Amino acid sequence: MNSHQSVIGQWLHRCNRCGTCKYIFRNYEPSCPSGEYYKLETYFASGRIAVARGLAVGDIHWQQSMLKPVFACTTCGSCQTQCMAPHREHIVDIIEELRGLAVDKLGPLPAHHDLAESIISKHNPYNATHHSRQIAEQLHLPAKADTILFMGCTANYRETSIRDATISILRKAGIDFTIVDEYCCGSPLLRVGQKAAARNVAEHNLHVIEMAGAERVVTPCAGCYRTLSKDYKNLGTDLGMEVIHSSQLADELLNGGKLKPKARGAIGRVTYHDPCHLGRHMGVYEEPRETLAALPVGFVEMQSNRNNAWCCGAGGGVKSSFPELAQATASMRLEQARSTDADVLVSTCPFCKRNLSDANRGHIDRVLDLVELVDEMT
Repeated sequence: MNSHQSVIGQWLHRCNRCGTCKYIFRNYEPSCPSGEYYKLETYFASGRIAVARGLAVGDIHWQQSMLKPVFACTTCGSCQTQCMAPHREHIVDIIEELRGLAVDKLGPLPAHHDLAESIISKHNPYNATHHSRQIAEQLHLPAKADTILFMGCTANYRETSIRDATISILRKAGIDFTIVDEYCCGSPLLRVGQKAAARNVAEHNLHVIEMAGAERVVTPCAGCYRTLSKDYKNLGTDLGMEVIHSSQLADELLNGGKLKPKARGAIGRVTYHDPCHLGRHMGVYEEPRETLAALPVGFVEMQSNRNNAWCCGAGGGVKSSFPELAQATASMRLEQARSTDADVLVSTCPFCKRNLSDANRGHIDRVLDLVELVDEMT
């Protein structure tokens, strides 16, 4: 057991099941998508910790019925924000360690097995033809550059307008960049307890990034940002260079004068959704808002924002294995967006955009990623 696992093991015994993980502190609005949807203690953080503790001390043993409560969680981290106990930052770690044990003892869920097989064979979770470096060749990008654009699988294979907008912004700003032969960053694997497979793709990405001789990596994906910045260090594949999110880059370029906003267009009112991996997991709240402030748009906050933001519902392997939970969670977020009378819901994660768009049934006129908005307005 390493020191990280030792801390997690100690924390298992510090939860007193006070219930604060279930609600926004002093507001008492729901904070846990899974618990709110299934209405059972096992689906809240306190219930999952109780399961983990019971397994650790031998009071209970693994059985198939445990898989749903262990995996039907977006790992959004809201429980960590609301928890009042010391070392609360380990709650998501506990859930992910519990998932790793579940995979070891019972195997992955079918959808997660297919996801891993696709990443191993096609280097992305969508079973799409791998084409990362081909895009670089089509754009006549160099083999080496100061900045690497790490596109991420959802932007590269599904929400391609986000990939294209990021490329457009980099070119408008005159940034020396390239695209490497990237594989899936490994975030989907880590979130569903398949750490060994994640380490393999991380080692590949470390190698191709080093070969490009870059000084920094830019990514429009919140999941990739967390994984490249934080998880790679825990896997022993630290990139050893600056990793920034596209919202941070956009803020830098707009406020540094390298991108010039156009005159106010017909965008209307804009509200912003904080992705869990960018916000609660990595603490990036202000740069997206500073970017919006630099654009000629009318910005209005949802009541549930920053560290108290309601999850989009897609993360933690939920969209693939529990689509009904993913859609219900996204619908609640869209209702919150509609209550602001905004015309556009902006996020900073391709996976958030995808799930919110899938659930949008007239809640709001447009769902966009921030880089799409920046590209449209500069």
